[in-house]
Amino acid sequence: MHLHPPDLRHSLTSLPDSTSPPIDSASSIDIDQVLEASLAEAISRRRNFAIISHPDAGKTTLTEKLLLYGGAIQQAGAVKARGEQRKVTSDWMELEKQRGISITSTVLQFDYADNTINLLDTPGHQDFSEDTYRTLAAADNAVMLEDAAKGLEPQTRKLFEVCRMRNIPIFTFINKMDRAGRDPLLLLDEIEAELELIPWAVNWPIGSGELFRGVIDRRTRNVVLFTRAERGRQASERHLHLDDPELPSLVEQELLDQALEELELLEAAGAELDLELVHAGELTPVFFGSAMTNFGVRPFLDAFLEMAQRPVARSTSEGPVDPLRPSFSGFVFKLQANMDPRHRDRVAFVRVCSGRFEKDMTVRLARTGKSIRLSRPQKLFGQERSVVDDAYPGDVIGLNNPGMFAIGDTLYTGSRVEYEGIPCFSPEIFSWLRNPNPSAFKNFRKGVNELREEGAVQILYDTDQSKRDPILAAVGQLQLDVVQHRLENEYGVQTRLEPMGFQVARWVSDGWPALDEMGRIFNCKTVQDAWQRPVLLFKNEWNLNQLLDDHPALELSAVAPVVSGVEPISL
Repeated sequence: MHLHPPDLRHSLTSLPDSTSPPIDSASSIDIDQVLEASLAEAISRRRNFAIISHPDAGKTTLTEKLLLYGGAIQQAGAVKARGEQRKVTSDWMELEKQRGISITSTVLQFDYADNTINLLDTPGHQDFSEDTYRTLAAADNAVMLEDAAKGLEPQTRKLFEVCRMRNIPIFTFINKMDRAGRDPLLLLDEIEAELELIPWAVNWPIGSGELFRGVIDRRTRNVVLFTRAERGRQASERHLHLDDPELPSLVEQELLDQALEELELLEAAGAELDLELVHAGELTPVFFGSAMTNFGVRPFLDAFLEMAQRPVARSTSEGPVDPLRPSFSGFVFKLQANMDPRHRDRVAFVRVCSGRFEKDMTVRLARTGKSIRLSRPQKLFGQERSVVDDAYPGDVIGLNNPGMFAIGDTLYTGSRVEYEGIPCFSPEIFSWLRNPNPSAFKNFRKGVNELREEGAVQILYDTDQSKRDPILAAVGQLQLDVVQHRLENEYGVQTRLEPMGFQVARWVSDGWPALDEMGRIFNCKTVQDAWQRPVLLFKNEWNLNQLLDDHPALELSAVAPVVSGVEPISL
């Protein structure tokens, strides 16, 4: 039976006075040891990961099949939601259902094989990269999903670099093996050449396309054969050893011979599966399969749980904090408004980093120093939520957020800690957001402020105080479409966009004094972000480089510095 630390301490220290001797220091030490062992056991069972991919690589489908095998759902939803088809579990926003794409990150927690898995489902579309960047800050591992026919694609490369910056272990799943695709050996070569990441094939495909029969586990020499399943159901699997005399009657000899020949080439390459290199982000275990037909999903999940990095120490202003730190700590990596449109709620997603989280506990908010009682923490599963009694490092919980939390906030008990903030990345599209109906300004202001808080879009402001309309700054046009859609459907406000013609934004590293020293500058527009820091907007890279040539002492940054202890301005 799993013992929860605070409950255990209570049971060990609250015996009746008439029958109990005083608790001496040795007994206290014993209790602490038991508490630490209980916490360590809970942490050892946690696995936390995000899936990164280019659009249409099959990310949402793989997510749902992992949930299917984990028993979290009974039937997978359709990726493209049409007519009466079921909507995918991880895509809950109305616009996601209409367009059949993932727009916002979701958290899906489920149990599998005595492990608690926190799956952070991220948007694949490049226009929502910032949401993915923030979610990766909460991940201990990443699954890089590739289309077997396309290999590495631009968005995959971009997200991989974010993982590399954070030294996140990468597990690679080569998807869509049931369709015509590229040579598996060439796919491995591409990963090594372009990402400078050593690939190690954990399993190897037998055939591909219509002739895809299954995979060979390279470590055990076992063969897993699959039969196509009814849509949305689990595929049946058959396990045999390579030496099983029945195997030739089940798989064409030519396909088997080719797979074995390719495995020999891999062995001759000399690389070994080294988990230290995996956890350092230098070697990627590679798996082959097809999420749509359930080929290879279970072998991947089993091997991932065996190899994946458990919750690790996180960097703070005072140095790394170990998950075994007895006091609770965690940070807010995402805010989401209106997950339940009926209640107009706002939810803060908190990654637990150390200690045990308990319902009704009182924590401190590092940014303000205020104490907050967390009375209704929630377990998240897409849009579905339920009250959770406790959580451990690696878990993600949802907290009701009536405006008190910001992205990057640290919550803690015990001695003060503050985790590294989550930076903003440079937007590429800028538009004035006009409110054509002055009577709707109250809702307009509320919607803009709440969407800015949750990071749906960056908001900039003109330095001329008489110009009250905000500037939307986004990575892609679809991001602006989502803001307008949500303002209309969630806040009842129709808006108009006026493009500004700029493509590059840079923060002034030394702030307003650096601009004051320069005097008047040309070929760019000076605005301010929500923290009143100067931002320069340029029409193109050429204008940016021209300004830097004219003012070599000026330091500009494509990433906004992390802010601590400062309240952002509102519309």
